[in-house]
Amino acid sequence: MTCYLCKNDTFFERNGSVRDMPNLKILECENCGIVTFDSLDHISDTYYEDSGMHTDTLVSIDEWLRQLDRDDSRRVKYLGESITNKNILDFGCGPGSFILKARQKAKKVYGLELESRLQPFYAQKNIEVFQNIDDIQSDLKFDLITAFHVVEHLKDPIKTLQELSKFLAKDGRIIIEVPSSNDALLTLYKSKRFSEFTYWSCHLFLFNAANLKLLAKKAGLKVDFVDHVQRYPLSNHLHWLSNGKPGGHEKWNFLDSSTLNSEYEAQLASLGITDTLMASFSL
Repeated sequence: MTCYLCKNDTFFERNGSVRDMPNLKILECENCGIVTFDSLDHISDTYYEDSGMHTDTLVSIDEWLRQLDRDDSRRVKYLGESITNKNILDFGCGPGSFILKARQKAKKVYGLELESRLQPFYAQKNIEVFQNIDDIQSDLKFDLITAFHVVEHLKDPIKTLQELSKFLAKDGRIIIEVPSSNDALLTLYKSKRFSEFTYWSCHLFLFNAANLKLLAKKAGLKVDFVDHVQRYPLSNHLHWLSNGKPGGHEKWNFLDSSTLNSEYEAQLASLGITDTLMASFSL
């Protein structure tokens, strides 16, 4: 086995297990640090189109939108004025939560989503969504292409980024958000229960800031920035360390305040151990 990103052939096995496929080994490249599995064959070519990611927990679209609301509100705020009067493509848009929020400020927001069951919902909400990259009109150009928690699902993210970059307008950017392999619950607190929960068979690659930059370079893109972002607040971490279970940000939210969480995020970011990375790539 060779590393997808750097072609190194030596790995060490990470502690923990894959929650839905415990037979998979969790491997970290000894050279570039990318985290992957010993096999990626469990994801078929039609897996996402057939709702494979949601087979066991096929929630209603309304519930899915509710679950995404907090993150997509944060993303719209994070992008700020850069979405105003812009043409945007949200790659892997799911039920369109980000699109529904961003189109209040953007010139036009399109989506791209493989999952077939969502097509009637898009028509109902008047959202224009492509099902494949090949479906995008060749003359369409986007000021922003967003991909929130999508790149880690791709078997060949270099190829996909190259294909998406063809649709960038002049001075356009690709904004991606991915889970970080350096999450504090894994690297600082070393939570055994978290290490048995967070790895998921759909997350084929986990990145840190350095190898995320290498990914962009391999795709022929320039790195504008990589930011460390903390999605889950201190209450979530304390709940994991105390009870070994997720959901602390909802069950123990009485511990949270905007000041406390902002300071906690800043401290984790200074150490490079947030749970999430946000990056901007351009031509």
